[in-house]
Amino acid sequence: MKVLVTGGAGYIGRYAVKALLKRQHDVVVLDNLSTGSEEALIEGVPFYKGDIRNFKILNELFDRENIDVVLHFAAKLVVPESIEKPLDYYDNNVTGTNSLLKAMKLASVNKIVFSSTAAVYGLLDKKSISEEDITTPINPYGETKLVSEKMIQWCHSAYGLEYVIFRYFNVAGGNKVGFSPVNQTVLIPRILCAAKGLIDELLIFGNDYPTGDGTCIRDFVHVEDLVLAHILAAEKMFENNIQSGIFNLGSEKGFSVLKTFETAKKVTNVSIPYKIVERRQGDPINSVASSKKAQNILGWTPRYNDLEEIIKDAWKYYIV
Repeated sequence: MKVLVTGGAGYIGRYAVKALLKRQHDVVVLDNLSTGSEEALIEGVPFYKGDIRNFKILNELFDRENIDVVLHFAAKLVVPESIEKPLDYYDNNVTGTNSLLKAMKLASVNKIVFSSTAAVYGLLDKKSISEEDITTPINPYGETKLVSEKMIQWCHSAYGLEYVIFRYFNVAGGNKVGFSPVNQTVLIPRILCAAKGLIDELLIFGNDYPTGDGTCIRDFVHVEDLVLAHILAAEKMFENNIQSGIFNLGSEKGFSVLKTFETAKKVTNVSIPYKIVERRQGDPINSVASSKKAQNILGWTPRYNDLEEIIKDAWKYYIV
């Protein structure tokens, strides 16, 4: 099949391109390089430098390329930034997805795998979150992803668009080619930045939560496992062997922030500087996925199922 990867020069998109090529699929990349990097592009893969909000370039791409399935990763995704700049997030994430869906409809491309987020669940405090649980996002990032999900679902009802929506929990591991790890806001890269001395210390936001050690509980999924789920979904869609739906992607294992920190200390053999500070607004206490739906329907089996292994894989790219 021929797959368009939007955001294909980004962290997850690059891994998706590599995995698709390994499985002998044809790939086209669209990226505006606002956060992606030319270093992440793979030689021989057609690349269109452009924005998903640019209807003209989308039409040109779909006219030239016989696309079967779209993997849509292109988005803004930093929660604190979304709170500071909500209009930017609505413009990029919602308007961009709307533009992409319009161009797909015009080109009669009717299969999409959409990159969403566990942030759509908001402050839902459960030991295990399923796809049927209530969605009440508490920041513009989560809200724009949920709006995009609903837009895709309405297009399914109106035009027969086939879709798979993946709600990620915490993506970790791998090599972020062309990216500055200092600019990362998620937990494991921040811990490793502190271990490497790229930042002064790790900030742990609150240690008075009703958990075993007082810190929040998180679920980590390796980027290669995440990408595998996307490809399995795209292949099943291409073969008309799956019904449209929403799937969580996580390890189904919860680790506290302090446990993650202690595991990183063990892996790196570094006394990592840290400081406990006040709780951060909008942090759920427990955020752990039920991924049984993806396992049962897609046949998805994560290869990385151990926190120490995930951190080891990430750390090796910090010590070169």
